Order: sequence, then C-alpha cells, then structure tokens
Amino acid sequence: MSKNLCGRSFLKLLDFTTEEIEYLLDLSKEFKRLKMAGVPHRYLEGKNIVLLFEKTSTRTRCAFEVAGYDLGMGVTYLDPNSSQMGHKESIPDTARVLGRMYDGIEYRGFDQKIVEELAEFAGVPVWNGLTTEFHPTQMLADVLTIDEYFGGHKGKTLVFMGDARNNVANSLMVVCAKLGINFVACGPKENMPDKELVKTCKEIAEENKCTITLTDDVKKGTKDADVIYTDIWVSMGEDESLWEKRIKEMKPYQVTKEVMKNASDDAIFLHCLPSFHDLKTTVGRKIHEKYGLKEMEVTDGVFESRQSKVFEEAENRMHTIKVVMYATLK
Repeated sequence: MSKNLCGRSFLKLLDFTTEEIEYLLDLSKEFKRLKMAGVPHRYLEGKNIVLLFEKTSTRTRCAFEVAGYDLGMGVTYLDPNSSQMGHKESIPDTARVLGRMYDGIEYRGFDQKIVEELAEFAGVPVWNGLTTEFHPTQMLADVLTIDEYFGGHKGKTLVFMGDARNNVANSLMVVCAKLGINFVACGPKENMPDKELVKTCKEIAEENKCTITLTDDVKKGTKDADVIYTDIWVSMGEDESLWEKRIKEMKPYQVTKEVMKNASDDAIFLHCLPSFHDLKTTVGRKIHEKYGLKEMEVTDGVFESRQSKVFEEAENRMHTIKVVMYATLK
C-alpha cells in the first residue's frame, strides 16, 4: 500500500510507523528489481541534492551518489573541509542557504541535534546518513537483506554483539521493535543501550508482538538466533586511546564460528562495515602490532563464510537510500 511521505525528513525510525517502514522496504524491492533489470528510473530528473559529510564514508557516500544519479538528480558532495557549517556559519544559516539551492539535504556526522536543526530550518527534506545516536538508512538495508534471505522478517531474532550503546545498536533495536523482530543486545552490562530508549522500544515491541532482551551471556543470547550482527569496537571519531579498554571489554563478544554454530542452522551474519577481520588494513595492522590481535569484532572465518551477507547488505544501502529520497521528494 502506497504511503505519502513527500516533504518529510528521514531523521530516525522512531518518527515512522510500522506501515511506513514496510512501505519503504516494499518499494526498495521494486527499485532493486528495476536496477537489476537495467530499467531506467529517472523519476526525479531536474532535482538537486547536497551531501553534507562531517564524517567520511565509503558506502553512505556512494549509495547516495549512485542512487541520486539513477533517479536523474544532480548531486553535490561537501566533505568536512568544504562547508563552513558550525565554523563560520551557524547550522540554521547553513540550512536556510542549502534549502534554497537544493531539493534535499543529506547529513552524516555527529550529534542528532545537528540533523534535527538542519531539518527545522532547511525547508526541504533532510536525510540522516549517520549521527552519534542513530543510523536509520543502514537499518532499511539490513532488513531488506534479511527479507531476501529468509523471505520475511517478522518473528525472526536478531542479536547485536558488542557495544550496544552505539548508533547501530540503537537503530537496530528501534527497527526490530517496529517490525516485529525479536532484538537481543549481547554485550557487557555497562555497554547497554540508553534506558529510556529501551523502555520506549519495549512498549513498541509489545504492540508488535516481539521482544527486547539485554544480556551479557553469549550462549544464551545467541541461542537459535536468525541473525548475528556486530560493529567495530571503536567508532569513527572516537579516540584511539579507547582501543585497549574496548578490546578487553569486547573480546568475549567477538563473533566466531562457535557463536554462529550456537545460532540457528540457517543463521546469517551481518555487519554495517568497515570490518577489522584481518590484517589487510592500516588500523588492523596497527592493532595487531600493539595488542597482538589478528581479528577483532568478527573472525575472518565467519566474515568470509557462506553465512556472511555483508556485501549484499552493503549493496542494499543504495537501493534503500534511493527509495528514501524518492518517497520524500516525489
């Protein structure tokens, strides 16, 4: 069923109903079909968007750019050194300038208050490409990937392993509660999501007949799970001095073959990327030299296994982001 989302910003999934999120997922499947079939879908020709990045990214930038071009739009990318926002120009002033030149604004950076303020003053749809608190476009790609593998998502169980205080875990908890997916945060007790957000999600989950569980027990937490999900232990923008502390805290929650065996027989592994699963990155080699770890949040054996759907998930960023822009600009 079609939903009218025209003119709305996409800041966090708490702002959207279950039906609206399901609509975006259904439309993503159709847009992916068009892309795979080579069918042009330049439905937003003549429109222009700007990508405002205070934190760099491979997948988010590429997904927004390709999706924008596929829809026929002009795309401007502003890296952290190409905008005066917050330096010589206030966020409201930046929003009002960009809103008069562009039909939509993507923001990827820091505090959620920044993207909320952009949306308040821009006068055009604003899309959250990532903030410290939430990562909503990633969630649509994650659920689309689950749908493609299992044929649906309702009633499935997703386990997030590691630091469950971050934007990915927050957003996973929200989308699971909204869509009837059982959510488990499996990590140290002191690294659990914000209590108020947990309370809100539990209320939403009850309406949608699913559960929210917080545990520090890996065996119990991952038992018979359908999806095992993790993220890097130190996020972009966090101080490198945190590595030693995080390694000690998170090593027991590394996704290993044993963890995957404890999950359901057809369980899949997801990761928002980038991942430190080998020594082929500068950061990976640096951590190995300092702490002796060859793998971090996930072992290479799991990352490269048939259960891993991380590259399908990465591709789905493009299809779902395309739909978010189309639905809010059409």
